[in-house]
Amino acid sequence: MIRSEQDLIRLVQQDDWMMDVLHAAKTLHLPDWWVCAGFVRSKIWDVLHGFAERTPLPDVDVVYFDPGNLNEAAEKELERKLYAIRPNVPWSVKNEARMHVINQMPPFISSTDAIANFTETATALGLTLDEQDRVRLTAPHGIEDAVNLVVRPTPYYMRSPDRARIYENRVSNKRWNETWPRVVIEHIRMV
Repeated sequence: MIRSEQDLIRLVQQDDWMMDVLHAAKTLHLPDWWVCAGFVRSKIWDVLHGFAERTPLPDVDVVYFDPGNLNEAAEKELERKLYAIRPNVPWSVKNEARMHVINQMPPFISSTDAIANFTETATALGLTLDEQDRVRLTAPHGIEDAVNLVVRPTPYYMRSPDRARIYENRVSNKRWNETWPRVVIEHIRMV
């Protein structure tokens, strides 16, 4: 059972595949790096649904924060390096110092700030390894929604009808209930 952030960290530490992914990402020596989003959320939901096999991920998101190099080509080169280490992982690398422009949002001040502004609270989760290879978790909105199988928007997506539509379209397109039937989607009611 996952009741606390420490329970989640222990679960990750016991998952050889997740630890291999984290170690591969660490080899890049990126500033403020995290493996995040579905990588963490799907693990929680798989465990809570009692799945014996991992749900395949469309991508494994590695984020970092480097305002000194905003070139998308740098991200693609980092992906190539990760594919050379772990070719069977669907890597996606993004520098959060530039993603606010792509997503038409205010600038972020760190990777954790970017993660806090992901679309759903249950997805706003990231893992990294410290210098001693200890697993660290960032959960700007806590882990409660993820462990309670609730999908709700982060505060940013509740501030306007346009942002609410982005959230609603995303949760509709993801079709998470087809994979994890106990997940409850909260919809935004704009007045």
